[in-house]
Amino acid sequence: MPAKPPLLSLVIPVYNEEKTIPELVKRLRGLLSILKEKQRFGKEDAEILFVNDGSRDGTFDVLKKFCEREPGFFLLNLSRNYGHQLAITAGIDTARGETVAVMDGDLQDPPEFVADLYAKMSEGYDVVYARRKKREGESFFKLITAHVFYRILKKITRFDIPIDTGDFRIMSRRVTDVLVSMREQHRYIRGLIAWIGFKQTGLEYDRDERFDGETKFSVSKMLKFALDGITSFSSAPLKFSSYLGFASAFFGALYTVYILYLKLFTDNTIQGWTSVMIVVLVLGGIQLIALGMIGEYLSRVNDQSKNRPLYVIEKIYSVRPKSKK
Repeated sequence: MPAKPPLLSLVIPVYNEEKTIPELVKRLRGLLSILKEKQRFGKEDAEILFVNDGSRDGTFDVLKKFCEREPGFFLLNLSRNYGHQLAITAGIDTARGETVAVMDGDLQDPPEFVADLYAKMSEGYDVVYARRKKREGESFFKLITAHVFYRILKKITRFDIPIDTGDFRIMSRRVTDVLVSMREQHRYIRGLIAWIGFKQTGLEYDRDERFDGETKFSVSKMLKFALDGITSFSSAPLKFSSYLGFASAFFGALYTVYILYLKLFTDNTIQGWTSVMIVVLVLGGIQLIALGMIGEYLSRVNDQSKNRPLYVIEKIYSVRPKSKK
């Protein structure tokens, strides 16, 4: 890589996007033209880092050929699939720019909008995140669950995580340096950036449909992502289990008084089986919920204590420097 740090590094995680790459490259060239025209960028003022997150199609081959012949483009090839958040982490850790932008590689995030984010930073902001006005091509289920999740997370955390935003954003070098120092295994990057603080703002944009194929976020991945976000920044689930335990104990005590009253002062004695089974099942369910919540937190403590590297980079592919004769 060139010795002089570029003004902008753009990190793009990709997973099975072979058919999208040609259009993505075309639009990234358009972005570079916009930056050259509006921000007076030179040839070495921007670097674009693709992070191949263990793709199983021809994504690696396509990007390798392109990055080895196109200056300013780099391919970080991870040793296996580590997941979206760790792929972004690998790119941010490697980026050298004075500002670092992140966008997805499926073209739902318009590359041209990076120029608007960069321009907004010149007003004195350390983070400018892209806030979605519209989300084209997404199911009602995903829209409603995302809407509910962001608002619940905002309520139960002690700092402001912007709602209706993804990882599409741009950051200053001082924010990026702090983010690089945070080595959490279960990462929720937009939450980490909000936690860092400094001066942050948002710009609205219309999110497009995927250029090709279907979303890589299955329901199970969405649930894991939501769980990582909640457990990383809130102890509310643990508090909820405590409240649930106190509530069940309170109602259990009331029910005990009621049973004793029937036994001592009336002839309507309870035969026993139905009421016992109800109490056992309710209390058993509450206990299992509480243990599960505690287990989630303990699992994260265990993973963090192992201190394993977050990812492994197989190799960084780029234009080879010309040998001096």
